[in-house]
Amino acid sequence: MKRVFFFISLCFFFIELAAAQSSLFSYAIIPESPRPGEPVTIGVNSDVKQATLFAGARVLSKAPFFSVPSADDKPGFMAAVLAVPSTANPGAALIRLEDENGVICEIPVTIAAREFVSEVIPLNPVLTGIRTDPDPQKTAEANRLWAILSRTGYEIFHTVKFIPPVASTRRTSFFGDRRVYKYSNGTSDTSIHAGVDYGVPKGTRVLACATGKVVLAASRIVTGNSVVVEHAPGVYSLYYHMDKIEVKEGDIVNSGELLGLSGATGLATGPHLHWEIRVNTENTDPDAFISRPILDKDAIISKIYSNNAQ
Repeated sequence: MKRVFFFISLCFFFIELAAAQSSLFSYAIIPESPRPGEPVTIGVNSDVKQATLFAGARVLSKAPFFSVPSADDKPGFMAAVLAVPSTANPGAALIRLEDENGVICEIPVTIAAREFVSEVIPLNPVLTGIRTDPDPQKTAEANRLWAILSRTGYEIFHTVKFIPPVASTRRTSFFGDRRVYKYSNGTSDTSIHAGVDYGVPKGTRVLACATGKVVLAASRIVTGNSVVVEHAPGVYSLYYHMDKIEVKEGDIVNSGELLGLSGATGLATGPHLHWEIRVNTENTDPDAFISRPILDKDAIISKIYSNNAQ
């Protein structure tokens, strides 16, 4: 009888031990010291709903988690891509992870310092009107784009590095430029450049920076002939001022596939391509997606299980 009791107790012990081990929460965060305008990828080994970036008590940005399934004998995990706003101040910050029951953990991070270029852009009367005149169609186009960028799906089309959308390396404006628009009526306004401008001739081939789904392909008042491609939940690339669009909404495009030809449509002072990346509506530095994978599965899995082993 004692042997039976001992055996049963031993079985319960191993069951509880396995449950405790499987319930150990672990995370990976890449990079650990992001700069303003850069994306932060978070991977966890359990069901998490949302990541929120704080600077003190102020919310800087939010991102929902999505499932990255197991593949090639590698375990799956939950992931979120969080953007550090280009307006964020350097210094201590906090990423809070939550599930349906509340806060799971808080991850301290340091936002690194970064400087941005300033530029003054004079506009003629026509371009001044495009930017300043009230127009119901312009408002409707802005609302439609915002609804698309605010949508978080579940499909993951691309996980590796992005590629530049044109072969040229000539840039006329950079991400995060602090702009002053000088209007023809003598007034001015300020804005922050949300992407990268490539100074390329009209008719230059514009390529998809990554595999994804075309969710917008239309002519817009401000951005001219425009294409938006979804790459992962909450992650979109945008291509503006094109002369011609070669894709339609709903198309699945591969990395490097033709989207259209560059031009100077909409609010443009000359032929160029405006290329932009949005992460959960936040404008994000495209160069960060060229320099590292958006979902580095090997690095995330390695960090998660390395933390579990400690």
